[in-house]
Amino acid sequence: MTGAVPAFGARLRALRLAKGLSLSGFAGRVYYSKGYLSRVENGLQQPSAEFVRRCDAELAADGELVALTAPPAADPAPARTETGEDGLWMMTMTPDGENAFQPLARREVLRGGAAALAGLAAVPAAAPAFRLRDSLRHHEQLLAAARGLGQVAPPRSVLPMLVGQAQSLRAVARQAGGSAAVEVARVFARTAEFAGWMTQESGDTAAALWWTAKAAEVAASTGDRDAASYALVRQALITLYAGDAATTVDLARQAQVGEGTSRRVLGLAAQREAQGHALAGNHGECLRALDRAAGHLAAAKAERTGGPVVGTTHVPDPVAVVTGWCLHDLGRPREAAQVLDREIARIPENAVRARLRFGVRRALAHAAAGELEHACELAQGMIAQGAAIGSATVLADFRRFAATVRRWSAHPAVRALEPGLAALRYR
Repeated sequence: MTGAVPAFGARLRALRLAKGLSLSGFAGRVYYSKGYLSRVENGLQQPSAEFVRRCDAELAADGELVALTAPPAADPAPARTETGEDGLWMMTMTPDGENAFQPLARREVLRGGAAALAGLAAVPAAAPAFRLRDSLRHHEQLLAAARGLGQVAPPRSVLPMLVGQAQSLRAVARQAGGSAAVEVARVFARTAEFAGWMTQESGDTAAALWWTAKAAEVAASTGDRDAASYALVRQALITLYAGDAATTVDLARQAQVGEGTSRRVLGLAAQREAQGHALAGNHGECLRALDRAAGHLAAAKAERTGGPVVGTTHVPDPVAVVTGWCLHDLGRPREAAQVLDREIARIPENAVRARLRFGVRRALAHAAAGELEHACELAQGMIAQGAAIGSATVLADFRRFAATVRRWSAHPAVRALEPGLAALRYR
């Protein structure tokens, strides 16, 4: 980024002057100080990502300014590649509620000696088909319960349930054969996918990638195209939060290639692609991806005949809230705030995590639009929930909000909010 600062500043000035905008006038339109804008244009200040996207939108640069400052696409954090079923899974829990998960390859297990080897149970005898069906039904109910708990509880309190369930499904798989084995594998893949999401929410990107890879591996082995594609959508969320627009778009597009993927997963993949385009400042591609998402998800809703639903079930119109998300990243905070105001009111009160995730984005959009007092009022009502829910992705957005409002550090509303925001920064 440092080397790109002079080039960005020079191009920003050229575009501003071409629009006939004075330094003061343009600073007022993007809600940044005249001094900050001057330092950026002269190559003396590294611009924030928020500032770059806002300038790009105001000057109708269609991603040109974003591209000047974008970091090169990077590979995601390395996943734990030893995902074979011959390993040992270690789940540790302390009396204060902290926990950690660690998969060990067979060679690591052997190094661990007799204590580790004692954890590798013998393969049990095959179970009757009716017992397997009963077992799977209960596992599906447990997964649904874990998803519900994930809306109101910290991810670290949900993870032990999911790890235990995945381990139990490994044991069930050893008893199954034929079509029953395929059904067990499908439930396992969905459990692993959700474990990956909860692990990402707890802040462990490497473990999240391990679970996502495991879900994709098992789904592919059974021909479950939906689970394999949705694992790519989840992986794209990891790269989205890492700020890697190009990889996010690439993964989301991979999830939309090939036959056998349901309309719902195609819609969720198109949504993620739109978020990647928004991060890159590509307004046209973003809107086209959102249109595809809306079409796929509407068709999926009309065709639904029962069974588990992939992705969120707590947001009435996922495309609408993602549109608000994208508008903010495209540097259109006022439009984003209008959309999010409307859509968050439709999310059920018990969907705490979903309301919080999009609620912080809503506050961020209002702040970026210069509606400072309202933004601080919205944030104040979510700080306690943000501390309780323990979501790494929500806390990342709180930090973005704090960086935005800190530009008005002397404002009474910002000063009143600062102690709560400071507490969240150190969680």
